This record gives sequence, structure tokens and C-alpha cells, in this order.
Amino acid sequence: MHAVIYKPTRTAMQSGRGNTKAWVLEFAAETARQIDPLMGWTSSADTGQQVRLSFESQAAAEAFCARHGLVFTLQAPRERKVKPKNYSDNFSYYMKRGPGSEPLPRP
Repeated sequence: MHAVIYKPTRTAMQSGRGNTKAWVLEFAAETARQIDPLMGWTSSADTGQQVRLSFESQAAAEAFCARHGLVFTLQAPRERKVKPKNYSDNFSYYMKRGPGSEPLPRP
């Protein structure tokens, strides 16, 4: 079985980073999903798609894969870019001169 280890990002509905600290191991799909002809639901015979394991660290997830002989792919987490802003920058002479104009260069 092939596993994917990643650190989940926050959803668009979250403002905090509460559920983004743990590393997640999910198994890649081995078979395609089929549409059930009676109900129209999608189904799969692959039960590995239902498994989702959480780990405290990347090393713990990798150790689990090594212990169970799983081949895994590691997806590196994307670090968020924080642009420091102050409220006073909205009124700075060097930041804005007026609508449609370029900011003045800082001395």
C-alpha cells in the first residue's frame, strides 16, 4: 500500500490554526470509485481510503510506515507568509498619496 504523509492546512472557514498541528497519514486510492447503479452513490472496494491516522510529528509518521513496511510520499507543509502591517501605515505619507498614485519611496 502507498501512503501519503502531510500536514493539513486550515480550511477557508477557519481563522485560527487549531487543527493544523498534527501530521496525517492517508492511503492512496488503489482502485477507482464506481457509481452504484441502484442509488447513484459512489462506492469503492478499497477500504484503505477510509483510514486516516494522525501523528504528533513527521518522524512518528515515518516510523509507523517503516515499522509496517509501507511505501510513503512526504508532502512538505507550506509555511504561511505573514506581512507585518500596522494601522498607522494606512495614513502614512510614504505609503499613499491618493487614489491611483504610486507610493513615495521611503527616505
